[in-house]
Amino acid sequence: MAFTEKEEGLVKESWEILKQNIPENSLRFFTIILEIAPAAKDLFSFLRDSNEIPQNNPKLKAHAVKVFKMTCESAIQLREKGQVVVGETTLKYLGALHLKSGVADPHFEVVKEVLLKTVEEAVGDKWSVETKDAWSAAYDQLAAAIKAEMKAEETS
Repeated sequence: MAFTEKEEGLVKESWEILKQNIPENSLRFFTIILEIAPAAKDLFSFLRDSNEIPQNNPKLKAHAVKVFKMTCESAIQLREKGQVVVGETTLKYLGALHLKSGVADPHFEVVKEVLLKTVEEAVGDKWSVETKDAWSAAYDQLAAAIKAEMKAEETS
């Protein structure tokens, strides 16, 4: 099923709200990940040597922004191209990095769950089943593209 104009609009609209408070939303995103999966801390180089999430960790903020933004861009690509199209070098880098870090399928599911919860909290009463489904579809396509690149990296 094609990604609709309405779905793309819902993702874009909620991204605009998320962007208004990136520091707080980024911190919330990582806090929830580590609440759900404390061992995930070791997957992030910028969290590995820390006993807790630093409130002003610029790498944490930058990474969360990349996740939010790439998912939003995935939604736009789904609508325009029918698939996620990330620059080949970017996708190869993401695949290699995730493989090297030991990221596995369950990790992608935790990130998806937390992404949806973070967006829901950020957008408040604008959250709906349709918004959830749109973000889910965009994230699933992005995760599938990264996983495919991880498999390619593994076999090369």
